[in-house]
Amino acid sequence: MLYQGKVKQVWSTDDPDILEFRFTNQISVFDQIIPSLIPRKGESLNRTTAHWFKLIEDEGICGTHLVEVNAADRCLVRKVEVIKEPGAIPRDMEWVFVPLEIICRHYLSGSAWRRFQRGELTAEQLGVSEDCEYGAKLSKPFLEVTTKFEAYDRNITNEEALEISNITPEELEAIFDAVLKVDALIEREAAKNGLIHVDGKKEFALGPGRKVVLVDTFGTLDEDRWWDAEAYENGECIELSKEFVRNHYIETGHQAELKTARDSGAEDPPIPALPQEVIDQTASLYASMYERLTSQEF
Repeated sequence: MLYQGKVKQVWSTDDPDILEFRFTNQISVFDQIIPSLIPRKGESLNRTTAHWFKLIEDEGICGTHLVEVNAADRCLVRKVEVIKEPGAIPRDMEWVFVPLEIICRHYLSGSAWRRFQRGELTAEQLGVSEDCEYGAKLSKPFLEVTTKFEAYDRNITNEEALEISNITPEELEAIFDAVLKVDALIEREAAKNGLIHVDGKKEFALGPGRKVVLVDTFGTLDEDRWWDAEAYENGECIELSKEFVRNHYIETGHQAELKTARDSGAEDPPIPALPQEVIDQTASLYASMYERLTSQEF
């Protein structure tokens, strides 16, 4: 094993250019791994992402690193070089990871809503009215860039993103363009089964000829937020993503305790296990959402 992430393991293979992703049943919130396993969650993530990769390749939006799905909870991917030192990526390097996360928001929710309430994001920036409410649809997609290799993801300007990644403005623009096209595809497909794609995050590499290559996982319940379209029409934002697990820890007070510790530089308090009822609800959600996102049986 080369790397153990929050929800997946990365393994080497007999081919030095190919890696194997093994998705676990772990779940994480607030950069903490919860000491509870969600049955078949790894399979749901793997199969959902593979579904999106295939559609993106079929429509010629951009390259992807997927080689093949070799088991329900595993896939083979093209290896990309990861250089963590800011600004150190050579301008002519190919198959290299871009050390940024790109977030695309279509509705006002989650951390963007909290930042809007605190005045850190303005109505003008977001394309909403000053008196808008939680869940308001943005007038156009709102793109943000965050760091990838710092202790916690940090929102940065495009200028800092270019410094950290050492990619060209044209390459960053090509990444943004790919994000918007991928999200248009996701919105179209999700709408077929009564889902709203609220927001999501994506990661990229630069492949042959420094062309944009979509990597890692996306369009799942872990990276993206989803609402039920019918409920939204009736004025209700029903969370169909990992957000409801986050809400469990907000309601129990753990998130506030964690924020206090991090703000003061203290050690993170351990995250409690989930109650069995929430584990069962979460497993059921990952299974049913796979079917609604892909129109395939789980």
